[in-house]
Amino acid sequence: MAAPPPGSGPGNAGRYLIGALFLAPAIAMLGVWMVYPAIYTIVRSFFGLHGFNNFVGIDNYKAIFQTATLVTAIKNNAIWVAVVPALVTSLGLVFAVLTERIRWSVAFKAAVFLPMAISAFATGVTWRIMYQQDPSQGAVNALGRVIVDTVQKPGVLPSAFPSTPNVVPLKNGGLELKTPIKAGGVARLGVTGIAPADVPKSAVQVVDPAARPGSIVGVVWRDFKPGGGVSGKPEPQELGIPGVTVELHAANGKLVAHTTSAPNGDFEFKKVGAGTFNAEIGPQTFQKPWGGIAWLGSKLITPSLLIAYIWIWAGFAMVIIGAGLAAMPRDVLEAARTDGASEWKVFRRVTVPLLAPVLSVVFITMIINVLKVFDLIVALAPESTQNDATVIALSMWRTSFGGVNNFGVGSAIAVFLFVLVIPVLLLNIRRFRTEG
Repeated sequence: MAAPPPGSGPGNAGRYLIGALFLAPAIAMLGVWMVYPAIYTIVRSFFGLHGFNNFVGIDNYKAIFQTATLVTAIKNNAIWVAVVPALVTSLGLVFAVLTERIRWSVAFKAAVFLPMAISAFATGVTWRIMYQQDPSQGAVNALGRVIVDTVQKPGVLPSAFPSTPNVVPLKNGGLELKTPIKAGGVARLGVTGIAPADVPKSAVQVVDPAARPGSIVGVVWRDFKPGGGVSGKPEPQELGIPGVTVELHAANGKLVAHTTSAPNGDFEFKKVGAGTFNAEIGPQTFQKPWGGIAWLGSKLITPSLLIAYIWIWAGFAMVIIGAGLAAMPRDVLEAARTDGASEWKVFRRVTVPLLAPVLSVVFITMIINVLKVFDLIVALAPESTQNDATVIALSMWRTSFGGVNNFGVGSAIAVFLFVLVIPVLLLNIRRFRTEG
């Protein structure tokens, strides 16, 4: 088909009109959803709690720096800006470089990028479960318990107390038979206050040991018989406590020997010699299992949030930086290697400088994101520590809609947040122009 003759199309005015018609819906949407709310928020920030009838000037802005919770939010946002963009960019760079050198790179990329496929709120719920302090519920502390218990094993009895006055507690946490014992004697160490679930699974029916010449024998058992019984005497339906550390001390307190009780609770010290001794249940028997770290407590809630946030965005950084790495000219890298540069020097002197534009994109994007972080904190931080974990965006929402309903201060916080974002946006625009 032949092209239209010159001058037969619409003139400049017509082209401008057509362009305006195409842009009108977008301009209307921007005006309704962005320009008007922004102007309204700025104006509202100069009025008080009771609306436009109560002009307060800059008092709302003063309140931002005079309210303890809002000051905490500013400090926390400063920590977020100082830590998250740098770590996310660094991890993304490391992951992108690693994926070029491993065979299972597709699986690795999928695993790292997977957190981006779910919402930050869902991520917060997931990490809140993982951060539970009870190691039997929280995966993070469960891993910690495995490590700690390998170094320092817990005792076989988390709690117990003497069943008779003849067994007394010691300052170090152990239990001692009050009556000294000689060779040929029997040490009966009854304990109670033990829940059935805390009794070792290998425990069997207790046996009252018979005295043996030249030895000190004894038994440690759960001195509790359903339906009643005699305290201090091993009876049917009572279980021995296996794995208990029993110590034998001389009259001067020196440790002479130690042993471990059998499944039926009995133990024996052979060839103890003359003199009197004290039989004790060692304190390690009552060593409690590691109780976990309070990741959601006031002291660690901010670092816990940072870890979860970095976990989400590391995959984003890896993909963006990986795309830049794939577009990098390989001849430059090969030339550097040919000149004798080590892999570290190639990475530091060649790869990173060539990726600088991509790294800046990730870094600036993360600064903008952390300034407006909100949903992760709501989902992950318990209500008891949200004041310690709060950030500017969350404080804005809580001040405006969280029960306080102070739209004046809330609008001032929103304007303050917008002012913080402006320098980052200007830096981004300048970068676009430089690259263009």
